[in-house]
Amino acid sequence: MATFINPFTDVGFKRIFGQEINKDLLIDFLNNVIDEFTIIDVSFLDKEQLPDYNEQRSLIYDVYCRTDSGQYIIVEMQNRSQPFFKDRSLFYISKSITRQARRGSDWMYEIHAVYLIAFLNFHLPEISNEFRTDVGLTNLKTHELFSDKMRLIYLQLPLFNEEEHSCDTDFKCWIYLLKNMETLQRLPFAARSAVFDRLSKIAEVRSLTKEEQVQYEASLRNYRDTIAVMTGQFNSGIIKGREEGIAQGREEGIVQGREEGIAQGREEGIAQGREEGLAQGREEGIAQGREEGIAQGREEGIAQGREEGIAQGREEGIAQGREEGIAQGREEIAAKMLAAGLDIDAVAQYTGLAKEKVQMLSKHGNS
Repeated sequence: MATFINPFTDVGFKRIFGQEINKDLLIDFLNNVIDEFTIIDVSFLDKEQLPDYNEQRSLIYDVYCRTDSGQYIIVEMQNRSQPFFKDRSLFYISKSITRQARRGSDWMYEIHAVYLIAFLNFHLPEISNEFRTDVGLTNLKTHELFSDKMRLIYLQLPLFNEEEHSCDTDFKCWIYLLKNMETLQRLPFAARSAVFDRLSKIAEVRSLTKEEQVQYEASLRNYRDTIAVMTGQFNSGIIKGREEGIAQGREEGIVQGREEGIAQGREEGIAQGREEGLAQGREEGIAQGREEGIAQGREEGIAQGREEGIAQGREEGIAQGREEGIAQGREEIAAKMLAAGLDIDAVAQYTGLAKEKVQMLSKHGNS
């Protein structure tokens, strides 16, 4: 058996936060969570806030108290998400507000503030992706506080990642101890304050009486059975949901599955998509790319080809023009020499033209 109790069980949670003899622990915890006022004392109220259905007791349990200055506080531990979770939180806190109504015409609707501090042993993205989320009534335009009569504080334990050495405040120490208590061989921070020293003593399993041990073991079995059922339902749901969820789950799973699916789906999808996409994309891309490429390439090619063609044409034109110019120049010189009276053999010798070409020029000159 573990050295310390599991605070996520009903008995473990109530032993730490729900006993009159240990209420100094609750007061210290609340003062580290709430910074608007200082709590000197609390009075435990009746358990009207507990769920109406017994089967929920292994999932949700809470402590309901009132401070010495009049605020009502609900401290709740919830081990599993449920539909309309945020609505349920508002219903709980509203129920505590409406109970403050007084009979008679002299009651002027004055109410005391109600705080809900909810430990969530799971991550609920619809609340936030942060460990602590504070919700209140504010003016949406100015973001100023509208009323301090309602406050909801959500503590999502899976998102608390501090280690023992990084717990530099009492609040962080509290959360670290609650999250890791059942797995620790000793509770750290006992030397930090008398509260944590006291917590280390009452949280020891061996400090329970025989009757309390029986109750705790039953509570622990109930908690573990609940977690096992949740895990089994989750695993069964994966198999069954894969087949049924293709059609139905696409719409519902977009929100919840986006976060989990991005990481896993990216890796699997890249490999599978690359293979299928190469084959399909090559065929479609060739057709589409040819049409788009012709238009784009023509425009770019004209500009680039003009520049390259000028350079290449200049080089080729110089060579060709030189050759044609030499031939034409020889013919002009030969014509002038014939006109000057030189005979055909001499003209052919001096110009390098064929004798037949000189004879042809002589005929054109005499005609």
